[in-house]
Amino acid sequence: MVPKAETKPKCKISASRKLSLKILLLTRAMEELEAEKAAREEEKVRYLGEKLPPLQFSGLNMDELQKLSKQIHAKIDVVDEERYDSEAKVIKNNRDINELNLKVQDLGGKFKKPALRKVRVSADEMMRALFGSRNKGSMDLRANLKSVKKEDIKQEKEMNMEVGDWRKNVEAMSGMEGRKKMFDAAGGVQ
Repeated sequence: MVPKAETKPKCKISASRKLSLKILLLTRAMEELEAEKAAREEEKVRYLGEKLPPLQFSGLNMDELQKLSKQIHAKIDVVDEERYDSEAKVIKNNRDINELNLKVQDLGGKFKKPALRKVRVSADEMMRALFGSRNKGSMDLRANLKSVKKEDIKQEKEMNMEVGDWRKNVEAMSGMEGRKKMFDAAGGVQ
């Protein structure tokens, strides 16, 4: 038996049915979001009810009001410290998450380089590979090289011999005698 080539089956749901399903999903999502928002509000009210009992100012004299305000300020300080600590933890966790994401991206992007084989290619084949069929005829790569005369080579060797050992030159030019030689060589007194 020869297996048939796998083809993607056509969607059997009509466009109107797809649209109605989308609408149902969106309405369900909206209802869940509203329920979640209401639950958050209820949790907030409950938390505030636990942490902040209702204040009663009636019948308190000045000393009791000052004492109450000091207690409230102390509670505010504690809450601010907790908020600061929680914000620092969130910032640290976000930084750690970003670093880990970068590491994952770096690890995902790495691959092993394959071992390269040595390939012998002539200059003409290389030029054809680089420039395609635009390069007609063979190019003589040696024609572009600079020609060097033997006389130039001899002159360079003579100049190198004149310089000689730099230590000897330094020792010869040190002291007053060396300065006099340099002064004389420069042109002397005018």
